[in-house]
Amino acid sequence: MLTTRFVDGAPSWIDVGTSDIEGAASFYGGLFGWAFRSAGPDADGYGFFELAGRIVAGGMRVTPGRGSPAWTVYFQSSDADATARAAAHAGGSVPMPAVDVGEQGRAAVLADHTGAPFGIWQPAGRKGIEAAGEAGALCWVELHTPDIARAAAFYRSALGWETSAVHFPGGPYTSLNPAGTGEEGMFGGMVPPDDGPVEAETGRPSWLPYIGVEDTDAVVARAVELGGTVRMPATSVAGVGRLARLEDPYGARFAVLRGDPRQT
Repeated sequence: MLTTRFVDGAPSWIDVGTSDIEGAASFYGGLFGWAFRSAGPDADGYGFFELAGRIVAGGMRVTPGRGSPAWTVYFQSSDADATARAAAHAGGSVPMPAVDVGEQGRAAVLADHTGAPFGIWQPAGRKGIEAAGEAGALCWVELHTPDIARAAAFYRSALGWETSAVHFPGGPYTSLNPAGTGEEGMFGGMVPPDDGPVEAETGRPSWLPYIGVEDTDAVVARAVELGGTVRMPATSVAGVGRLARLEDPYGARFAVLRGDPRQT
């Protein structure tokens, strides 16, 4: 399961790039109760979303020339530079080579063989998010990709992941875990585009973070009130829980879930 006991290959951070960080802070504050705190005058506008005093995500303003609003999922690595080289060797790319983030750690942004971006975090002073697997915090991540077998091979080479088939009433689901952690280490899955947010207008595979909630329907209704968009209405999935896919007012997509995707 997704926890803050991070190991190499596990999700350890998420952040949102947005055209309006103040507006995003208002949206996510109203939706999840998050409070936004600047990381300081030398952080180039970067800041932290906190829930009850614990950091659950990061956020920053991005200009049009630096990409579209989006959430990025970061995975832990004990050597960000080596992971970047492994990703490139496996057919991916390195849009942002590894750089030191003060004394907190070392970060890189990579892209897999289809162009789906993801981050790498090599921890030092900051291990990662301070809450996970609970309401208001990251609880699952999902890759929406046209070729699951090829994606599994890429991430196995780059991050050492293991995959397994979890059987639900709707069919098998490809789950992910760091090497050697088995079922207890499951943190996410892979699904084909027809089941995910890779829609005609984007045409691009992507990672989708899931935030845990106590009442999916109430959160969906509140998201609309706050100016968000419903990409997939609240839906109950046997053996999983109740989920929905949303988009904030500035175009960043995410999902919410009440339940545990590991349940069968």
